[in-house]
Amino acid sequence: MNSGSKRIKGRGAQHNPLNPFDRHHQERSHEEGIDLPEDRSSGCTERIEVFPKSIVNTVKSPDVGMDYSLNPYQGCEHGCTYCYARNSHNYWGYSAGLDFERKILVKKEAVQLLEAKLRELAWKPCAIALSGNTDCYQPIEKELEITRSLLQTFLEYRHPVGIITKNALVCRDLDILRKLNKLGLVKVVISITTLDEQLRRCMEPRTASIAKRFETVGKLSEAGIPVQVMMAPLIPGLNSHEIMPLVERAAARGARRVGYTVLRLNGAIADIFGRWLRSYYPDRAEKVLHQISELHGGVLSDSRFGKRMKGEGNLAKMIADTFRIARQRYLGEQDWPEYQTQHFSIPAKPGDQMRMF
Repeated sequence: MNSGSKRIKGRGAQHNPLNPFDRHHQERSHEEGIDLPEDRSSGCTERIEVFPKSIVNTVKSPDVGMDYSLNPYQGCEHGCTYCYARNSHNYWGYSAGLDFERKILVKKEAVQLLEAKLRELAWKPCAIALSGNTDCYQPIEKELEITRSLLQTFLEYRHPVGIITKNALVCRDLDILRKLNKLGLVKVVISITTLDEQLRRCMEPRTASIAKRFETVGKLSEAGIPVQVMMAPLIPGLNSHEIMPLVERAAARGARRVGYTVLRLNGAIADIFGRWLRSYYPDRAEKVLHQISELHGGVLSDSRFGKRMKGEGNLAKMIADTFRIARQRYLGEQDWPEYQTQHFSIPAKPGDQMRMF
């Protein structure tokens, strides 16, 4: 691995690619035309409060296994170089690169917006995923506790909720998760991309360590909470050789399921991940990129439903077969309960009489 001395420590992206929605962009250039490097002195994360009109999103993709999602934060300080959610930062007027990690949009009215949705007369209870886009337990959550307040709201309404995270902070809320689980209202997915801590530190710089994530799987499982591990994304040439040992370790910690998605490099992610890969792994970068494109019909960018998550071709089949064997060997037939929606109830609040008219 290349050691590179000019990297921005603690960040996955090392630059801000242009936002395709911007009609104009600025360049800082020397008067003689020599571009100056981006200012690398500021490593601070900026919190920006936003005020959306709604917060529960309908998920139209048939590939992701959820009908609704809720994101208390946009942008993510975890800084995963491969994150598909980076592209969504463009819609807020920011870059998918360093801006995605440094400018975190905070929805402090998330609970009120969730309650407004659950209290709609036409609403029918259906699992809502936290988050689907950026991690609901990223570092800022430790202080703001928006995700914890949302879980308390789901419990109050007896409404099902799913959690997707790669942060051990989820264990802070075990008291609420246990109560939700008694009613069959919660499942947790822990993302574990690799067993290689050195790879984790440079590819996912501000995430929980691999050891902490497996410890989290164990704590959730011991509490009786259905927990799944996702090896997402699987990157040929970087972590694809770890399928069998990762599934074995996840099963030993009590995971009931292990799933995966293969990496695709849509939009600005191709530039961000490509630069990161050539910086840290220059000896294998082109081979890795070639194998990623092999999974997607010869291109890095793949938006085809049914193909984009698992890939196609011989390499995709080899990956799928390896996972199938690993699941048979280490997981067997595991119970994966359905969400229970019959407990849903709207707690009485002042002024509720007007709902009848």
